[in-house]
Amino acid sequence: MGDEDPGGLLRVPVERAPVSLLELFFDLAFVFALTQLSRELISNLTWAGAYQTLVLFLAVWWVWTVTVWLTNRLDPRRPVVQVVVLGIMVASLALAAVLSAAFGERGMVFASVLAALHLGVTLFVTAALPQPERGTGWRLLAWSSGTAALWLTGGVTGGAPREALWSLAAAVDYAAFALRYPIPRLGRVTAPDWPVAAEHLAERHRQILIIALGELILITGLSFTRADPTAARTGAFAVSILTTTLFWRIYVYRAGERLHEAIAAASDPVRLTRPMTLAHVAMVAGILVTAVGDELIISQPFGHSHPAWVAVLLGGPALFVLGRARLEQTVFDRISLDRPIALLALLGLAAPLLFVPSLFAAVAVAVVLAAVVGFDARHAYRHPTDPTAPRGDRP
Repeated sequence: MGDEDPGGLLRVPVERAPVSLLELFFDLAFVFALTQLSRELISNLTWAGAYQTLVLFLAVWWVWTVTVWLTNRLDPRRPVVQVVVLGIMVASLALAAVLSAAFGERGMVFASVLAALHLGVTLFVTAALPQPERGTGWRLLAWSSGTAALWLTGGVTGGAPREALWSLAAAVDYAAFALRYPIPRLGRVTAPDWPVAAEHLAERHRQILIIALGELILITGLSFTRADPTAARTGAFAVSILTTTLFWRIYVYRAGERLHEAIAAASDPVRLTRPMTLAHVAMVAGILVTAVGDELIISQPFGHSHPAWVAVLLGGPALFVLGRARLEQTVFDRISLDRPIALLALLGLAAPLLFVPSLFAAVAVAVVLAAVVGFDARHAYRHPTDPTAPRGDRP
């Protein structure tokens, strides 16, 4: 079954592989999932609650990532592929629906759905791919079978054993991805094993980040409308929207908008996509945490900044800047000096912000992000063009 076979499931080899409406529809399930995760974090704003939310976030992100890779290689116009993607979407909605009780009474439901996705999606990919690409499917299936067992075993248990097993499952999922799914005899996934549609892959990651920003706006707006619109709350709402806008600007310039060029120019695109994906994991996680911070400052703009509040108010933007720095290194093989400076500034604000109202903390964060945007604008003026030089591919 070759790429040119009209009855096959592979994408036709064209220069541009546009994102389909089916994929955009699929992403809507993750608006619900991200909202549920932010609800879970704000209802359990402790270190233990934050850790559990992280494990659940990594599980949900794995589902999104494997679906993106599926539609990057298989043609979403084919009815079979459409049925599979819609099935994954329904299962993702089921996962999102039980997220709040995943570490409680609905743990087995969560684990069962997630394990079914691990096995079902990788089995389909293995069957759909032609030789020699089918070896990639066998690698995915081997690793996914192991992690599915860990998720299921954790679902059967509870308390600390569940947390340990699910943490191990998430760690194995992402370690396997980072190592390119090595197994004996077949080795690791290489560029010939999985041809990458660069523009499609870059666009899918841009879209999920925009969806995360949309979820941030949604939570910010709902938080504002639920309370009396005082002057302080209006100011907190304005600062929150400003922070969201600054996130968007920092992402787009320039690594976000030129991501597809770096993937297309890389000698080994599969290798390049690993840091790209992990960078987006950090940025989306940062946006999710920031949503919690926005709700806190809008509900209590002059409330005392507890350590947990300061942690989310500074931690969310710090995660975003860290992920964005990783993306810049991936695309341009460098990190602008303003990125580590911004991270140090956010870290340095932690102690002082314990003694000021939460609204002031949000303003301080916005000032740091605005400075990053200012440095970016200065760089754009001095360097109108920036050639992409992916890490490991610089001549």
